[in-house]
Amino acid sequence: MPDTATDLPLAGLRVLDFAQFLAGPVAALRLSDLGAEVIKIERPDGGDLCRAMVVNDQRLEDDSLVFHTFNRGKKSVAANLKEPGDLEMVRRLIGTADVMIHNFRPGVMERIGLGYEQVRALNPALVYGAVSGYGTDGPWVGKPGQDLLVQSLSGIAWLNGNAADGPVPTGFAMLDVATAGNLVQGILACLLRRGRTGAGGLVEVDLLTTAIDLTFEQFTCFLNDNRQTPRRHDSGNANPYQPAPYGLYRTADGFLALAMTPLLRLAELLGDARIAGFSQHEAFSRLNEIKAIIGETIAAHPTGHWLDRLEPAGVWCAPVQDWAGFVASDGFRAADLVQTIVTPAGATAETTRCPLRIDGRAPGATRAAPRLGADTARLRATLATPAAT
Repeated sequence: MPDTATDLPLAGLRVLDFAQFLAGPVAALRLSDLGAEVIKIERPDGGDLCRAMVVNDQRLEDDSLVFHTFNRGKKSVAANLKEPGDLEMVRRLIGTADVMIHNFRPGVMERIGLGYEQVRALNPALVYGAVSGYGTDGPWVGKPGQDLLVQSLSGIAWLNGNAADGPVPTGFAMLDVATAGNLVQGILACLLRRGRTGAGGLVEVDLLTTAIDLTFEQFTCFLNDNRQTPRRHDSGNANPYQPAPYGLYRTADGFLALAMTPLLRLAELLGDARIAGFSQHEAFSRLNEIKAIIGETIAAHPTGHWLDRLEPAGVWCAPVQDWAGFVASDGFRAADLVQTIVTPAGATAETTRCPLRIDGRAPGATRAAPRLGADTARLRATLATPAAT
C-alpha cells in the first residue's frame, strides 16, 4: 500500500500548470493526486483568475474556496510571460518538466514563444497538453470556451428537463470536468509511449468534442433517426431515448427513480393491471401515456413503500436524494468521499478526495492551494544552478 507521495504512480514527474479556472487545473490536480509535482505558473498580479472567483461568498484565507478545490497540493511560481527575465526562467523550468498544460486560446502560447513546436525544441521528451473550447480550426475558435456556452451550442441543454420545459443545462460544469479527464488520459498515454520511445507528444482536447463524446449514445441515435431532435418525455424525463418506465416519479413524500424494467413485471409489483396491457414495443411508442399511469400509481405511497417492494424483487430503483439526504446516508459514509485541506496558516476546509484507489488506497493531498508565488524564489534559485541548465 502506498504510504507517501513517493509510492504513487507519478512520483518524480514534474507538471507545469499554466491553466486557469477549471478544465486544465483539474487535469493537473488529478496528476498531483497521483504523485506528480505540479507547479502553477501564474501572473504576478492576481495569479489565476479563479483565485478571485468567490462563489456563495466562500473563501479560504485570501482566495476563493473553489480555487483551493481545483488547486490543492500544488506549488506556485509567479511569472510575467511578457517580461524577458521571467520568460527565460519559465523556459528553464520547462526544460526540467515532464508535462505542461495550458488552456489559453489557440495562438496565444505561440505568440509568447511557448507553443508546442517551440517547447519541443526546448524539451523533446515533454508531453504538452492544450485545452480549448472548440479546437484549433473553424468559425468558433474565437468564442469563449465556457462550460454553459458549450452545453448550449452542442445541444446538451435540450436533452434535460421535460417536454414542456425550455432548454435545461446541467447544474455543474460537466464539460470542464470531463474534458479534464480526457486530457489526463491523453497525457498518461503519451507518457507510456515516452517510456518506449523517449519522445514526448502533443495532447489536444476541447469542450465541444467532449460534449459530443459524453452524449455519444444519444447523438448516435439522433444521427440514425433522420436527425430528428430528441423527443423529451412529458414527465420524469431522464433520457429521451429510453422507453417507459425509465425516469423519475413523484411519490407521496419525495421522488423515486426507475431504470430499465419489463412492464409486465412492473405492473405486477405496482399492483396496476393497466400497465400490463402495454407491449414492450409500446414502451417506446406510447411512453408518455404509460409514464402517466405509473406516476399516478407511485404517487399514492411514500418512497420507502416502493423501495421495500421493488428492491427485493430486483427492480433497479433508488430514492432521489438531495445532498443533505445523501450525506446522511450509510452509502455516503462508507464511500469515504471527503477530505480536509489545510493552509500553511492552519485554516481548514472540506473538499472531495481523489476518486481513484491505487493499490487499495485513495491518494490524498491535505495541503490547500499554494499562495501566489510561494515557490518562485526557491525554484528560481534551483534553475540558476549549473545542474539545472
